[in-house]
Amino acid sequence: MSSAIHDGQIIVIDDEEIVRESMMQTLQLEGYDAIAFENPLDAIAECSTNWRGVIICDVRMHSMDGLEVLQQVLDIDPEIPVIMFSGHSDIAIAIQAIRMGAYDFLEKTDDPQHHLNTVQRAWKKRQLVLENRALRQVIQGQHEIDNRLVGQTASMLRLRQTVLQLAQVDVDLIINGATGTGKEVVAQCLHDFSPRAKKAFVALNCGALTESIIESELFGHEAGAFTGAQKRRIGKIEYASGGTLFLDEIESMPASLQVRLLRVLQERTLQRLGGNADIDIDIRVIAASKIDLREASDQGTFREDLYYRLNVARIDIPALDQRKADIPVLFSHFAEQANQRFARESQAVPEPFLRQLSMQSWPGNVRELRNAAERWVLGLPSAHESSVDTDIHQATKEGNLDELVASYEEEVILAALKANKGHVELTAQALDIPRKKLYLRMKKYGLDRSDFTDN
Repeated sequence: MSSAIHDGQIIVIDDEEIVRESMMQTLQLEGYDAIAFENPLDAIAECSTNWRGVIICDVRMHSMDGLEVLQQVLDIDPEIPVIMFSGHSDIAIAIQAIRMGAYDFLEKTDDPQHHLNTVQRAWKKRQLVLENRALRQVIQGQHEIDNRLVGQTASMLRLRQTVLQLAQVDVDLIINGATGTGKEVVAQCLHDFSPRAKKAFVALNCGALTESIIESELFGHEAGAFTGAQKRRIGKIEYASGGTLFLDEIESMPASLQVRLLRVLQERTLQRLGGNADIDIDIRVIAASKIDLREASDQGTFREDLYYRLNVARIDIPALDQRKADIPVLFSHFAEQANQRFARESQAVPEPFLRQLSMQSWPGNVRELRNAAERWVLGLPSAHESSVDTDIHQATKEGNLDELVASYEEEVILAALKANKGHVELTAQALDIPRKKLYLRMKKYGLDRSDFTDN
């Protein structure tokens, strides 16, 4: 058998072994990865919306009519090329098959080169269909992702680009980020902009469940597997088949379950609790952690082999304090969302307030900022708003315009130095001004960075 030079499969469905073997040999000599089935249902089980290949199906079979096979395949994806194959010149069936959506109708007595030419055309069509779908998903994603992963800093632009690229690559991966940075939002985007988008996105927080519960949640169980298991239950992994499984806080997964998960990832099969049957699954696993799993595996608190199996790709989400320039646009975005959710009239967030928010530290990251925006919309007090009100009040004392502007500028710089503990580089970033300009302003107002350090 020659090694396949085409990325995908050709499925041959025929209940005559000699026909299957002959067609397989011809296709494999041409460099195709060909696989043959006597049972049409086994062949249909291989099909999906992102399956890369072509089907050649006999019209007359004892177990299942070829036209019925055609219909079931097209129900899965109407753009899978199905070439109907017959030993008889049956014009009526040929016309019916083409009307139903078959790619072409061939007679087994035709020239083999004619067969291969038809397969090649069908193959190219399938590749083009999948490429166009992927392109449409990327274009759609570029429009939608801006409203999901909000921000205009360089780190967020890179994050959105990385997410859209990895959404099209069907590999397991790790998302790393501090609490509240939006790991599940990123995982949902990876699913929604991928070929798996029409299937289930199943999320499980490994840190929120006990060891006994998480095992049943992940793998499911058979009736009678343990006390209280009165009927069979499908687990999260099995339920996610065809789609995406998101495991948040995977660093909290018990060691015994890490071993079982590794087997699932390696073999793409599982056994329910209390069961012996291997169940085939087709999933993409996205794991999220707020700690560095590489370091955890080095320290022996996370299985090294599981880490490497998951870490085919990795996405690091920046903390909010690393992209403070995004805080004003994020807060305004969340405030507008809150206005719509609470049926409040939209109102612009005052610029001084947004500037002050940019100087605050946000240990809860985006989640904390969203909560602050909702409280602001509802008119509820918050620590962030109180400090702003004080600064604005101090800045609006009597004086002419130049004096008021200078007074306010001094207060803003003072507050930023205080928030960043005298660190000039971070303060300049928070204020979105060059460091040299900040030094000049500090000199103008007699501000010394050492007055704000922890020393």
